[in-house]
Amino acid sequence: MTEHPATTKMRQNLRRHASGSKIQQIRSSTQNGGESLADQLHHHVDEHSALLHRTFQNSDGQPLYDDERTYVRWPASFGYTAWQTLTSNPVNVLLVFVPVGIAFGATHGNPTVVFILNFLAIIPLASLLSFATEELSVKLGQTLGGLMNATFGNAVELIVSIVALKNGEIRIVQASMLGSVLSNILLVLGCCFLAGGLKHKEQSFNSTVASTMSSLMAVSTASLIIPATLYASMGSSKPNDAKKDNILILSHGTSVILLILYGLYLFFQLKTHAHLFDEESEPEAGEEGGEDGEQSEGHILSPWAAGVALVLVTIAVAICAEYLVDSIDSIVESAHISRTFIGLILLPIVGNAAEHVTAVVVATKNKMDLAIGVAIGSSMQIALLVTPFLVILGWIIGQPMSLQFEIFETVVFFLAVLVTNYLISDGKSNYLEGAMLIGMYIIIALAFYVYPD
Repeated sequence: MTEHPATTKMRQNLRRHASGSKIQQIRSSTQNGGESLADQLHHHVDEHSALLHRTFQNSDGQPLYDDERTYVRWPASFGYTAWQTLTSNPVNVLLVFVPVGIAFGATHGNPTVVFILNFLAIIPLASLLSFATEELSVKLGQTLGGLMNATFGNAVELIVSIVALKNGEIRIVQASMLGSVLSNILLVLGCCFLAGGLKHKEQSFNSTVASTMSSLMAVSTASLIIPATLYASMGSSKPNDAKKDNILILSHGTSVILLILYGLYLFFQLKTHAHLFDEESEPEAGEEGGEDGEQSEGHILSPWAAGVALVLVTIAVAICAEYLVDSIDSIVESAHISRTFIGLILLPIVGNAAEHVTAVVVATKNKMDLAIGVAIGSSMQIALLVTPFLVILGWIIGQPMSLQFEIFETVVFFLAVLVTNYLISDGKSNYLEGAMLIGMYIIIALAFYVYPD
């Protein structure tokens, strides 16, 4: 009988995450003349597999999700798949805050409590969104998979920003977009370099791909510098309303061009120059061989199940984001925290939580091309796709969302991109470079903490 894909995935996860203390115990017994390390470790994994298996087996030992009776097979298969999905990431224990946060928001509870509960609720929802996207993108192939990741990779930030834009919170939207980029290129990439550098003396990655991404980030930086300097250069020669109208015209045109550039980048990455992006991953696949073959068969969700999960999680994120944004005004008044700090530092931590963990884990496994793709690729999506989209959306719904950021924010963004481009230009990384990126992010966070609205 063919093993259920969820069972295969579970056995792989158990082998991968066997506890250190148990392994140490096995090693000790091996040295004392017992069974081999491999035999005892497989025995340890089988114990855990059997424990979960018994919950989904009948008295004859047959898995209930393979039962011939439809009314038994479907509920058992749903329960087993749901369990495997919920245990895919440790942060999913925070899912208990989802109904609690929604309940407090619906009953108009204390705004501070509503903010904290929904803040915590969005973290596991972001993890599930990332998980479902990964499951679906693998089934759809490289091209459609890339589009799916581009669409849903930053879905949490997009949903929170759309809700804030609808409510006229332009500063929150701008700060959230800028904060997401800074969080990815400084904090996430810095943690990748630091964690990977502590385990490996020096790591290398595809400098051609990194250079392409950093060039596009430089273009996105220019798209923010030009509106800010244009607004400042107008001075008092024009009324404020006339200046804002000119900036909006510039922002709308620039946003259309940025969206076209991102579309061309996808075509460049997935079609015409795919070999540049694949050349580093091919040797790794050859090295790991059978393990990757196993993992490709061990996916939990079918395309339909992953699609349904994406819809349900997106709805939950939208509800939590609504209550989160509605409570920001009270947080600003009671905690004396600026809207800029909330949007620039706090909200990106929620939206990028799953990406943070993924990037650091793959960096410790010496897969730096994947880590660079997650960190800088996500920043590029925000700068070239999400931000221009929100400007166009604001144009449609009548909100004056523009690319004109404050001069201080624009300078910070420029310096962050400049430092990142310097560090990745040689195609190598170490823990010192990671520490520099993290240090710069902390400095920027402190600056925005004292920065007035």
